[in-house]
Amino acid sequence: MIEDKKLVTLLTSNSLIDEETLKAAQKDAKKNQSSLFAHVLENNLVDPSALYAQIAKFYNLELINLKNETIRKDILFLIPEPIAQTHEIIAFNRDERGISIATTDPTDLQTIEFLKKKLETDLVIHLTTPNSIKEALKQYHQSLEAEFQNISKSEEDVNNQDKDLKELAQDLPVVRIVDTLLEYAIFEDASDIHIEPTEKNLVIRYRLDGILRDVMTLPKSVQSGLVARIKVLSNLKLDEHRLPQDGRFKISSPQYKVAFRVSIIPVFDGEKVVLRLLNEAQKKLDLTDLGLQTRPFEILKTSIEKPHGMILVTGPTGSGKTTTLYTIMNVLNKPEVNISTVEDPIEYRMPRINQSQVNPKIDFTFAAGLRALLRQDPNIIMVGEIRDQETAEIAINAAMTGHLVLSTVHTNDAASTPQRLLNMNVQPFLVATTVIAIVAQRLVRKICKHCMISYNLDKKVVDQLKLHFDLDGIKEFLVKEGMISKQKSTFESILFYKGKGCKQCGQSGYKGRTGIYEVLDMTPKIAELIARKGTAEEIHRQAISDKMLTLTQDGFMKALKGLTSIEEVLRVTQE
Repeated sequence: MIEDKKLVTLLTSNSLIDEETLKAAQKDAKKNQSSLFAHVLENNLVDPSALYAQIAKFYNLELINLKNETIRKDILFLIPEPIAQTHEIIAFNRDERGISIATTDPTDLQTIEFLKKKLETDLVIHLTTPNSIKEALKQYHQSLEAEFQNISKSEEDVNNQDKDLKELAQDLPVVRIVDTLLEYAIFEDASDIHIEPTEKNLVIRYRLDGILRDVMTLPKSVQSGLVARIKVLSNLKLDEHRLPQDGRFKISSPQYKVAFRVSIIPVFDGEKVVLRLLNEAQKKLDLTDLGLQTRPFEILKTSIEKPHGMILVTGPTGSGKTTTLYTIMNVLNKPEVNISTVEDPIEYRMPRINQSQVNPKIDFTFAAGLRALLRQDPNIIMVGEIRDQETAEIAINAAMTGHLVLSTVHTNDAASTPQRLLNMNVQPFLVATTVIAIVAQRLVRKICKHCMISYNLDKKVVDQLKLHFDLDGIKEFLVKEGMISKQKSTFESILFYKGKGCKQCGQSGYKGRTGIYEVLDMTPKIAELIARKGTAEEIHRQAISDKMLTLTQDGFMKALKGLTSIEEVLRVTQE
């Protein structure tokens, strides 16, 4: 919140700390790689009220103590509780100047701007202490508890009649809880919301940057109302509790346009709801945004410019394959070509692209859809996934007859993808002649820029890494790439990065994700290996001698650049 130099001036000019304690604090803060401000507060070296009073003067803000303030419920709930807790910011008053906001960090401009747009009014910023915010946050629980009691009373009369569930879904506290859950998920850039019933309560979890995190626990009494509200939004049957249901709905505002894909399934303690968030307002990606290194980027760029052939993207579930395919389609999407897709499900709507959704209930499978598409005069075809022999054969034939085919396959790396097609009984020579490039990928979390620190690996960690990686080979590669000097003879002497954890990243040390890739170019030698049924190991060795950048090498390069951490590279490459 405040730079070390400015803080030192504030502390010394107002005699808040003696010189000796300050010097020791500066030394310890440097050693722990933390800010002087955080160190001073954590170790109670200064009275927080006195320090915040001086900071308020410095920023020309009013200091407020919310300890004994009773905040009106309608004003309090202007900021959803999860945002108030995570970012230590609270609305406490409203007058002709606008909405009065108390925060412990007036430099958190991202949150302040978000709230300004959301509330569509001026904000009057006040500074407050962490203890004052803690006291004010208790008022959320008091208000919600009172409302939960009302829900419980109304639930006592609820049997599973349609009318009662409809009324419950319109109940104001239920609507507010659901709105808060959805809004906070959008604000935090969550990809999924999990609503899980247990024996005694309801657990809400968000998937943030690929990792599930507990967000809140709600009383069991809100379960029926909350599920009913989501069913109403996504146009599902309210009185169906024994069968799985799928639906969709959208939320639009001037700031965002998000589609929610809803899946409800009966479990032992009720119905589990999972909502997938699809941000439709996101800017269309370009190839340069994917995070490919120079050589893989050139291979992929050249491959997608070819008039026919097959480009395959591979990796486990949740590794960003669909994003890569949509990015390629976005680059190819020009008026002079016809692009058609068969998907399950359609993740994003793309203008000028003919997207069709498979429906196995009526025998509209990938194979049936692909066969029909070939009669639609396409130039480029995208098949969501090749998972059986029929789809593989039609896709290969389409690639042979002058179409550019894009698709995904589930394999762990690029070299084992041809083997997967051979296992589907596709002829080896067909794979060798039609596939032009294979992209294997994983998603790694990016280190939070706000709390990034550098460090050296200790011997224990290096020994552990040796069990998973060929460190000597990686070191040789990094020297060749000019990323480390020959003098750095040991991994312990190389500087890596990690996030300490801060408010901006929810104390995780990570914010956002990027990809690590290996792109296998179909060179004559690799085509020859596939044609004579070469093993995945042989193909991998040949690809490396053809200078293919592997997932691990790309991961280590990004770890050295401070984009991600060694732990992340290990997590996604050693699954």
